[in-house]
Amino acid sequence: MGHAIDEHWLASVRALTPPATRRELPEDVSPDLLLRCFEAQLQARHLDFAGRWLQAQGAGYYTIGSAGHESNAAVALSLEPTDPALLHYRSGGFYAARAGQVPGSSPVDDVLRSLTTSVHDPISGGRHKVFGNHALSIIPQTSTIASQLPRAFGIGFTLGLGGPATHWPEDAIVVCSFGDASANHSTAAGTLNAAAWCAHRGVPLPLLLVCEDNGIGISTRTPGGWIEESLSSRPSVRYLRADGDQPVEALSAARELSDWVRRERRPAVLHLKTVRFMGHAGSDAEMAYRTRTEITADHARDPLLATARALVEHGLCTVDELLEDYESVRGHVLERAESVASEPRLRTSDEVRAPLTRQRPGHIDAAATRIAHGSADDPRLPATGEPVTLAQAINAVLVETMAAVPETAVFGEDVAVKGGGYGVTRGLRKKFGGKRVLDTLLDEQTIIGTALGMSVSGWMPVPEIQYLAYVHNALDQLRGEGATQAFFSNGQFENPMVVRVAGLAYQKGFGGHFHNDNSVAALRDIPGLVLATPSDADDAITLLRECVALAQGEGRVCVFLEPIALYHEKDLHEPGDGLALGRYAPHPGRLPTLMRARRHGTGSDLLLVSFGNGVRMSRRVATRLAESGIEASVLDLRWLTPLPLSDLVAAAGEARAVLVVDETRASGGVSESILTALVDAGVDTPVRRVTSDDTFIPLGPAANTVLLDEEQIQHAAEQLFMTTRAATGGQP
Repeated sequence: MGHAIDEHWLASVRALTPPATRRELPEDVSPDLLLRCFEAQLQARHLDFAGRWLQAQGAGYYTIGSAGHESNAAVALSLEPTDPALLHYRSGGFYAARAGQVPGSSPVDDVLRSLTTSVHDPISGGRHKVFGNHALSIIPQTSTIASQLPRAFGIGFTLGLGGPATHWPEDAIVVCSFGDASANHSTAAGTLNAAAWCAHRGVPLPLLLVCEDNGIGISTRTPGGWIEESLSSRPSVRYLRADGDQPVEALSAARELSDWVRRERRPAVLHLKTVRFMGHAGSDAEMAYRTRTEITADHARDPLLATARALVEHGLCTVDELLEDYESVRGHVLERAESVASEPRLRTSDEVRAPLTRQRPGHIDAAATRIAHGSADDPRLPATGEPVTLAQAINAVLVETMAAVPETAVFGEDVAVKGGGYGVTRGLRKKFGGKRVLDTLLDEQTIIGTALGMSVSGWMPVPEIQYLAYVHNALDQLRGEGATQAFFSNGQFENPMVVRVAGLAYQKGFGGHFHNDNSVAALRDIPGLVLATPSDADDAITLLRECVALAQGEGRVCVFLEPIALYHEKDLHEPGDGLALGRYAPHPGRLPTLMRARRHGTGSDLLLVSFGNGVRMSRRVATRLAESGIEASVLDLRWLTPLPLSDLVAAAGEARAVLVVDETRASGGVSESILTALVDAGVDTPVRRVTSDDTFIPLGPAANTVLLDEEQIQHAAEQLFMTTRAATGGQP
């Protein structure tokens, strides 16, 4: 388990001599504090050595270590163990120090179990190496570089709001650490900008950001002075620098800044200068891009050595005591590593997927009951039986949800004062106030990050992304942070939220790709995420209620895709028929069906399978087909992820032929999964599909040349019917 930095530390400590006159500690750094910092740093260092040893034994699977970054233990010791934390992957010192603040915690076992993917890993249950622990208020995150920062902003924003019950103490602050290379990522830049934006406007935001700056990102050097200039120039965000090889000063700086954030409820950045030992990870050949002289020169900046020196200088430890502690921790970590290496690991697909697939029907029922009781007779709701458009139906469900669940918040670009680009959220701000209905800055990463922070804090966020094409700006927040949270925390942390997205095509007079996007492939590829889309007003009421219940009852991340072109439709077949309108009725207090498809008509000659705008077109086509003697019915899937497979297979099995009507693209569209599902289920009914073209959607009338239309649907339906009849000799 030896390493050059190990040998250097031992030799350097043996050479230490106590000063003739003992140095005094400042008032804000007690002897106990410095000793606890050293203990945490020792544990982090030997856990890094153990990680390399476990890998060599074939029992460990992760070697990105914290060696050289152990000064982050000072940050943990400046905080309360109930302050939520989101940690950089080199924050081993922080983790050990935080665990030391909570009786009964074992940072050594926790990290070793994570390294070896033991099922007893207290955070991920053996799914990944992450720093996280529910009992320590440490929220795990993936390593998609700085992706934890928008969520940290969201937690800070929630703490600033106060109000309904939150998972954190009233005076809590949130801390989030990241590396100097990560500081250049768009998520970091967006969070720093959002923090400055809030501070400039006087919005409370108790957020402490910690940049652990070792001067290099894998092999790419950070330009000298860049981090100082970048972080210190943020308007209204306090900046303080500390050197990791000055432990007493680092402890003082961390305490000063964390106390300031807690007192002032304003954001701040601690720039913690660190050093990186043993390369980026076990597989990193550091000599390929750094000279031996550079590598060995860094040994003098070892924070563990600096803390040992400080303990001697202040008369708190002798050299022999330091060496004894060092070897004692080494022995304990190695002993536990040998034991933990034999613990069981996940063995089946069901075990791996359990946090994504678990169902809690009782919780869903309770969520529905709560909303029904809480919104009963609320005067802000539409009158019973009042006709509503799809847009008005969504508004009504938002009103009933906000009336019943005070921790619900609706926010996004233009949703508050203006009431949304299409009027869907009109009136909500007046009814529920500016703390619960908010206009955000124009940054989708920050919007979803805010929702993630609010949801993990106990709120029920309903963020809006103004157009489907803009979802891609925040996709990693949904995929890498939102949907993975339950997976990487074994269901201990969840993100109950409903993301409203205006999307799909066919809106008239205003379009082009970014306002008429018809691709949902990126959303459907995210495990655990729920994607629903309504096709009329009644459908919108049902589906949005179900999404809210899924979010509240099962902690699901739901995306509610709203067809822009259908927002204000009133008629289906003829002007004035009113068949696209719904009728609002109070929440029934139960959900008779959940995540099921809906069928229109009973015809069995042909089944048209569709969703969204395609349902409207298919229903109109089915009426015309009936005039020519073809009895068709329409299956509205409603749920695009996961697909309602049992309903689909059952309906397809009852029809003589199936036509999948898919308004998305031929490649990567929903129809690919539908056809595959039918094949997998052994359905032998003839199946065809019609789709929009594989292209972005142009502006103006040219859009009609690439989008699926009713003429194409009817032609394909008639051709399929004739082909099927011919194949059966004209028999029904």
